[in-house]
Amino acid sequence: MKKLFLSLTLVIIGLFGYFYWKNLRGVWPVVKTPGMPLKLPPGFSIEVFAKDLPGARVMKFDTLGNLWVSQTNEGKISLLEIKGGKVVKHYPVFQNFNNPHGIAFDLGSPFSLVIAEEHQIIRVPTYSEYDVQKIVGLPADGGHFTRTLGFGPDGRLYVSIGSSCNVCNEKDERRAKIFSMNPDGSDFKEFASGLRNTVFFTWHPKTEKMWGSDMGRDLLGDDLPPDEINIIDAGKNYGWPNCYGKNAHDTDFDKNTYIRNPCMEPFEMPSAIDVQAHSAPLGLAFIPEAPPAGGWPREYWNNLLVAYHGSWNRSVPTGYKVVRYKFDAERKYLGEEDFITGWLHQSNGGYEALGRPVDIVVNNDGTAFISDDKAGVIYKVSYNP
Repeated sequence: MKKLFLSLTLVIIGLFGYFYWKNLRGVWPVVKTPGMPLKLPPGFSIEVFAKDLPGARVMKFDTLGNLWVSQTNEGKISLLEIKGGKVVKHYPVFQNFNNPHGIAFDLGSPFSLVIAEEHQIIRVPTYSEYDVQKIVGLPADGGHFTRTLGFGPDGRLYVSIGSSCNVCNEKDERRAKIFSMNPDGSDFKEFASGLRNTVFFTWHPKTEKMWGSDMGRDLLGDDLPPDEINIIDAGKNYGWPNCYGKNAHDTDFDKNTYIRNPCMEPFEMPSAIDVQAHSAPLGLAFIPEAPPAGGWPREYWNNLLVAYHGSWNRSVPTGYKVVRYKFDAERKYLGEEDFITGWLHQSNGGYEALGRPVDIVVNNDGTAFISDDKAGVIYKVSYNP
């Protein structure tokens, strides 16, 4: 009788463990088990830096070394207090916002946070009671709702505004463009156009050129059009809605007849790098040159990491990884290679997304941080020579 009772107990414990693992394996065992499915190059390791952050998107460190994270679908901006390299606590500071996505710190005012909601850009103090100061209004009539911010090397504030549709001729001239302005919102003007949905952008550490990830349209099949990495120059048009990739004409949408090719320089700019269609490239970060205290190997310096959020409408899923774009000392593009893989898991003849990488921050000390809006975590990547 005792043996029967023990056997039944073990069966119950086993079933409980199976269903517990079945429900949570998309989050913790990915990075906590010794044989974790996330794979990195030799010398690199990954761990969960913070958890319980559903919808984690954009990350920014402040001058105190704490990390701020936008949780767009939750309507929150959370603060992660960090001591000794560890998160000691985190909590939402700003709540009930309208799809807050882009966040940025103005070097001229380091204790105020600039936040891009869907319909406006605001400024709020970070460590005191706050009043919302509106900087500028933005279009909010549907379509792509993420607004991403960044202070450029010129001290101006930049914001990207995605299209209102999959593919169309926009009625609002602020759509599918990047704008720049003074930190107080004055002198708001167009910087670049023809960018369907440049959700993330950054600046090259040497050239100070803006680089952005742009998502191509849907409904042209599994392999068209490519997503794009663009080098974005002031006053240039990057083709959408009539052109994509290396200046290919979207004849499925644009039925007009032209005397000249409608997709050619200098009228429309080609992509710098074409990305597999539906990969959904998001966060991108250049790897800094290592200081004497440490960092990543020299062959990684000034290379570009890009987070592929992953497809939602492709017959065979693609993306769900972080990719390294390699450049030589003269900044010539040498190709790409996977840097972190394993978020897309294949089992029982199908695919399961264990996570979806979003934003990337690479620090000078050889650590990198990656947000994951599906698993609701932030990962820490370290180089351990």
